[in-house]
Amino acid sequence: MLRCPVTYADLDDAAQVEVLRPAALAAAARFGLDVARVELVAHAFNTTFRVDARDGTGVALRVHTNSMSTPDNVRAQLAWQRAIADETEVWVPRPLLADEGEWFVRVPCAGYGGEVLVTAATWLDGPDVADPDEAVARALGRTMALLHRHAGAWEPPVGSSLPTFDTPLFGDPDRLSGAEGLDAGGQEVVEEARARCDEAFGRVLRDGQALRALHADLHGGNLKWVDGRLGVFDFDDCGLGVPALDLAIATFYLRAGGAAREAALRAGYAEVAPLPDVDPADLEALVAARQLLLANDLLGSSTRDLRAASRDYLATSVERLRRWLDTGLFTRDPAPGRS
Repeated sequence: MLRCPVTYADLDDAAQVEVLRPAALAAAARFGLDVARVELVAHAFNTTFRVDARDGTGVALRVHTNSMSTPDNVRAQLAWQRAIADETEVWVPRPLLADEGEWFVRVPCAGYGGEVLVTAATWLDGPDVADPDEAVARALGRTMALLHRHAGAWEPPVGSSLPTFDTPLFGDPDRLSGAEGLDAGGQEVVEEARARCDEAFGRVLRDGQALRALHADLHGGNLKWVDGRLGVFDFDDCGLGVPALDLAIATFYLRAGGAAREAALRAGYAEVAPLPDVDPADLEALVAARQLLLANDLLGSSTRDLRAASRDYLATSVERLRRWLDTGLFTRDPAPGRS
């Protein structure tokens, strides 16, 4: 009896990490790191290792396994991140150049099924925020406005580019249409929600707001909070969009447990710059669009545990989107009668 070959996507999380670890070590050498210790930090959308070099340098080494970013995108993302580090007060990791003078290296990884792209940046000490309180939310608003102000005068260097965020799925393949686990009612909700979000994206872009680089993933898992100072990392999702989209994405993650944190986010932004001028209904659609994007991403993940969670998350997404369609307000709070 013939056995089908085991692919990377078939492996459990621990086995996937061990497939990627040698590639991370090979990449570390090409970033000029004399490795004393390497430890796993996160294995989810992508995989991040912390590398401690013998000279005491701490580095975040990211293996891009699920990223949709092209090499030109990565060049732009890290060039902007470096410019932020050099030109603003925003606390971000400083990307490292590899020995070839690139912001990334490609490393053969047989167990993955081909090459992996790896980036490196200085380590930000301190715990991840996870669940922001009002003080962090206010600081995030200020930081977001500073990033938007800097991006308004910055352009991707020659030889690099950023994707344009002009649709709810950000140009990713559509995995929601006909997804396994969606019944007819759920499919109808997803289709109606996507149509409304598409319309909102079109209106917001037609309003004449200039496109600029956005982080596009500002949530607690990409933030550090140390002695009242906010650090921002993970620029892998950044692209060109309108400031209202960044505000909506951050709002999505704060939409549980009351309105105080969202109000703090907006107040912090307004300390630096006027809030984006967008119709409240369109802003709600941009918030809801994040739910579509996350559900779509999960369905295509190569990380087995995340892929296994996709069916339950799809059901949660349908519930949240249905409530938004019914009420005009997107929330991540559980529906009445559910925990």
